[in-house]
Amino acid sequence: MVNPANASTAEATLREVPEAARVLGLEIQVLKASTSQEIEAAFATLAREPTDAVFVGPDGFFLSRRVQFVTLAAHLRMPANYFAREMVEAGGLMSYGTDILNMFRQVGIMTGQVLKGIKPADLPVIQSTKFEFVINLQTARALGLDVPPSLLARADEVIE
Repeated sequence: MVNPANASTAEATLREVPEAARVLGLEIQVLKASTSQEIEAAFATLAREPTDAVFVGPDGFFLSRRVQFVTLAAHLRMPANYFAREMVEAGGLMSYGTDILNMFRQVGIMTGQVLKGIKPADLPVIQSTKFEFVINLQTARALGLDVPPSLLARADEVIE
């Protein structure tokens, strides 16, 4: 699921996910949502069509609607993978994404440099290199999923 109102992120997700799915031998269906009502409609589509899991693409609006996503996924008993730990803290199954706190720390450092007189154009472009994988075992149990020990060992955090 992607938010078409966030064109750059949606385009990047739609560029990368199909190739990853092909390599894994998975079939995908792209659902788009940019409002709360469209999120509801997307999950209604998931309820009508055979679906094994949902991947929620990175988006600030989606993050603000995390309780809605988690509630809808739980209602459908649908395993869902998210882009941010906050989604998992709200009850989502798992997430893999940028360590947002580390990202904000970098923003603070760069802001400090600008305040000290460095021109923004002279600052380096920094791409996130720290990612985190979070699993919610309570949600896994509620979905009847056994999370393999090897996957738990790879997680940066496991929420009991």
